[in-house]
Amino acid sequence: MLKDAVDLSTLHRVLVIKLRHLGDVLLTSPVFTVLKNHAPSLEIDALVYRDTEPMLSGHPAIANVFTIDRGWKQQEWTSRLAHEWRLLRSMRARQYDLIIHLTENARGAILSLLLKPPYSVARDYRAKRNRLWRNSFTHLYPSPARRHTVEMHLDALRRIGVQPRADERGLTLVPGAEAERSVRDLLARHGLTPKGFIQLHPTSRWMFKSWETEKNAALISALQEAGESIVLTAAPSEPELQFAARITTRLRKPVVDLAGKLNLKQLAALTAQAKCFVGVDSVPMHIAAAMQTPTVVLFGPSGEFEWGPWQVPTRVLISDHPCRPCGQDGCGGGKISDCLTDISVDEVMKAIRQLVPGL
Repeated sequence: MLKDAVDLSTLHRVLVIKLRHLGDVLLTSPVFTVLKNHAPSLEIDALVYRDTEPMLSGHPAIANVFTIDRGWKQQEWTSRLAHEWRLLRSMRARQYDLIIHLTENARGAILSLLLKPPYSVARDYRAKRNRLWRNSFTHLYPSPARRHTVEMHLDALRRIGVQPRADERGLTLVPGAEAERSVRDLLARHGLTPKGFIQLHPTSRWMFKSWETEKNAALISALQEAGESIVLTAAPSEPELQFAARITTRLRKPVVDLAGKLNLKQLAALTAQAKCFVGVDSVPMHIAAAMQTPTVVLFGPSGEFEWGPWQVPTRVLISDHPCRPCGQDGCGGGKISDCLTDISVDEVMKAIRQLVPGL
């Protein structure tokens, strides 16, 4: 038993801070579930960047999602200050008993000092071993070199004496009734049935994580020859749309091309209806895990140990390059990662067959 454990039954409100990208925020969702399961009367709020709010909105354990607009930085200092003051005032009114800060962002340390909760917890980042960081939190927890990001988040709870059960560590993402309805209509218009197609999401916001267009096209053709319907998805950013277009121009038979046409909630609703998700290390890969859709994923320069699909039937494909995972922007900074391009179409087909009965 920890001497400095926190008795959740004595708390009323908790703030969880995660100021990072979409996938990072989705991987915090078990923290809210565990807190609510262990203390049902707790009111649990989140603070995230506005563009990542869809990853947590609708989560049954979350009372409020506060957001920071990244665009505030481009505004005049008086306007930005007004935004910051309104946000601080709203959070101060909540009178938090505990703050859980899940990144190295200095804002969490400053908020912990300003909001003055009785308890606050963050990782013990080596680079943050300064007076501000040490004085901002009552509890610090270690940072193992190799640990899945979900478990690293949950370590914040373990540090204060909350032990997550194995059955409550899954990801939670709620598409919502509107997104589910629009996706049902969309599938019907294309003659597709639930669990009657394979989803291919070949891109990431970091394009050096993407497999070659030629191999993606060859994979689609092989799946079509095996009788499978394919839905192609991608984010609405220009590089991803161009990548998807280069794939479709190489196809003999068309696919249902939804690249750039879905918002995040609709993407989750679509993925929930796929029989299998195929892609790379990306937000949609984590969405597939949250929706419990069997997942085939190709990993190159990023680490599958820390970022792999979480608690979902999966096949992770990697090469045997001794330099991976390097985290670099392609080999030599050239935007192309050999550890990805060396993965063959046959390897991916084999992995899909292992997850799709009858293929």
